[in-house]
Amino acid sequence: MEIYVVESGDTVDRIAAAYSVSADSIIWNNQLVAPFALAVGQALLIGTLEEAAGLQPRNAGGYAYTYISPWVLEQTLPFLNRLFVFSYGFTVDGGIIEPPRDDAWMIELSLEYGTVPVLTLTPFGQDGKFNNNLIHQVVTNEAAADRLLNGLAALMQEKGYGGIDIDFEYILSGDRDAFTAFVRRAAQIMHPLGFSVSVALAPKTSADQKGLLYEGKDYAALGDAADEVLLMTYEWGYKNGPPMAVAPLNMVRRVLDYAVTEIEPSKINIGIANYGYDWSLPFVRGETAARTIGNIEAVQIAIRYGVAIEFDELAQSPYFSYVDEEGTDHVVWFEDVRSLEQKYALLPEYGLKGIGVWQIMRWYRAMWLLFADR
Repeated sequence: MEIYVVESGDTVDRIAAAYSVSADSIIWNNQLVAPFALAVGQALLIGTLEEAAGLQPRNAGGYAYTYISPWVLEQTLPFLNRLFVFSYGFTVDGGIIEPPRDDAWMIELSLEYGTVPVLTLTPFGQDGKFNNNLIHQVVTNEAAADRLLNGLAALMQEKGYGGIDIDFEYILSGDRDAFTAFVRRAAQIMHPLGFSVSVALAPKTSADQKGLLYEGKDYAALGDAADEVLLMTYEWGYKNGPPMAVAPLNMVRRVLDYAVTEIEPSKINIGIANYGYDWSLPFVRGETAARTIGNIEAVQIAIRYGVAIEFDELAQSPYFSYVDEEGTDHVVWFEDVRSLEQKYALLPEYGLKGIGVWQIMRWYRAMWLLFADR
């Protein structure tokens, strides 16, 4: 499959004729919306419907909440090796908090497609945010940790899970070693039962990187303790931050350059962002909050306002600006098949295991076709 960037005057029919493919294949691959208008600078994935039908999944995982659309999940599962169900929580004494909506249907559907369902464990407080005090209470209490991990192991056997993913964020620096010990204990309990153990890691660029996101994560020790890791290589551009690329390639490379010095590359999965942000301008820190949008939605916004999509060469990411009906300026950063192709090419370059997509709640067909084709 090839990538084509739309130029002024292009139509779906003209592009189809130039590549000797059907217009329907371009519409289907790229989820174009009638009347199938295009934006200058829009990246299209070009290939026949027969090519798309023959593609097989690569080493890819995707995160999903239990309220995902069944249709979206069914579309995505053929491209996944692992489905990370988000998420299970816990109490300070090691009790298990199950998701608010039943996950049995996701596990059953996942297994039907030959995809391994993975239980994702997160330390959410009552406010729904990561709670480092909750982490501290459990990882420093051997009895609570064992109660939690043994309880999870039994639940995973009962429900049909194939592994556990430990996604703890904002770990206190003083709990760094205790957290590593918790992951090692998880492996001791899970491995005899045939379960894998993975860990999500904040995107560090050095061992001594400062900040609450980074200081509690020992890359080398966690990489040794877990079967695999996910580098959360996204959120440089984030909801409450200034407008910029969500996952700039230059920053992703910096993370990988460090990570492979601490962790066996064949254990590393890179995080892929399946979303973008729409910022209203001017940006005022503490006041401005970007709107989360899907990658398909981003292109539709550009088409609606008749603006061209630009491409930042350093970040290898698409973006555009527009003015809405109220006269408010906006800037949008998102992902397209060009930016995703550049990130996927890092796998063979660094000898990595695969990818983990955050998250799969929005269906983006071109991304999955691209990954399966490359």
